[in-house]
Amino acid sequence: MNLKDYIASIENYPQEGITFRDISPLMANGNAYSYAVREIVQYATDKKIDMIVGPEARGFIVGCPVAFELGIGFAPVRKPGKLPREVISADYEKEYGVDTLTMHADAIKPGQRVLIVDDLLATGGTVKATIEMIEKLGGIVAGCAFLIELDELKGREAIGDYDYKVLMHY
Repeated sequence: MNLKDYIASIENYPQEGITFRDISPLMANGNAYSYAVREIVQYATDKKIDMIVGPEARGFIVGCPVAFELGIGFAPVRKPGKLPREVISADYEKEYGVDTLTMHADAIKPGQRVLIVDDLLATGGTVKATIEMIEKLGGIVAGCAFLIELDELKGREAIGDYDYKVLMHY
């Protein structure tokens, strides 16, 4: 299945010079959405994953069905002020600014094998901050999975030697 057929490209959003890759058409098509989730599940199957972690908000959309299919838990990564209990945080750079992410301080247990799932790998700032928090909690990042990678932004460099899977390249 060519998943690119289900991605809308919006020019100059959220600001001039950015091409936003919208996964809404993919989510609206049951076959495409299911196919994408199954591809990530297949990638995760041999990694002995204990927990899925997904950054808001599209990481929830992709990560939760993966966790469900694997029969494991999901831990959200959110912006400050959105999680109700004690959190840890990490700052990151994205393609159009600087931001902070948080995660519950008890979301990951030491030694848990974690798969980070998100819709997009751009500059790598989000995933790098997520890796930092998982490892701070004693988790092992067993891999990262993305629907889309924006190759020109070189987010792969931010991931370093961590294993990763991408379903589409732009």
